[in-house]
Amino acid sequence: MQNKADRLKAARVPERPELDAERARRLPPGQTLTESFPILHEGAVPEYDLAAWDLRIFGEVEEERTFTFDELQVLPITRTVSDIHCVTRWSKFDTTWEGVRFTDLMKEMKVKPEAKYVMIHADPDYETNLKLADLMKDDVLLAWNYDGRPLTAKHGWPLRLVVPAFYFWKSAKWIRGIEFMKEDRPGFWERNGFHNTADPFKEQRFSSDEYYMPEDEWKYVEAD
Repeated sequence: MQNKADRLKAARVPERPELDAERARRLPPGQTLTESFPILHEGAVPEYDLAAWDLRIFGEVEEERTFTFDELQVLPITRTVSDIHCVTRWSKFDTTWEGVRFTDLMKEMKVKPEAKYVMIHADPDYETNLKLADLMKDDVLLAWNYDGRPLTAKHGWPLRLVVPAFYFWKSAKWIRGIEFMKEDRPGFWERNGFHNTADPFKEQRFSSDEYYMPEDEWKYVEAD
């Protein structure tokens, strides 16, 4: 039986839709557009009691902190509109998110100057790595609203990361921790065959042919 990485590599590349020049420029190679918002994740959808939920900030910081959901919501709130791209070959244009910019959260922290990388920790037992510099862009959010409404549980409620510059596995759902690091280390899918950077315009889907994607339960549902 093929593993999931092999099946994704062997999947038929979708026909590129006919688009005007501006929209064609926005669509990465090997992607097709969708009007729905497909759901794809590893593991079960977590359930939360917001009274007990928190976000832990740790690693290369002067002082570890935790934020409750209420504490995050009193920080400056930002609304962004961005295109998103999934490694499973769908893209969605003009998605609207609301939450706290990563840069605004950084103002609440005393991050050590030697911190150059970040590991995002999420439920259930998920993590993904990014350069700190890539999180400092204006369109990177810790989001709790999508399209003017609270995130649904399957889309990451109560809090997900949104990093539009990369394939969407980097935009972790159900985030619970942000770890600042001196050196990079791979996250869950990065250890299991996916590219460490994940730039969709360079089709950085896989790290190499040496890796495989574990045969665990992914959930894929076409959703409105």
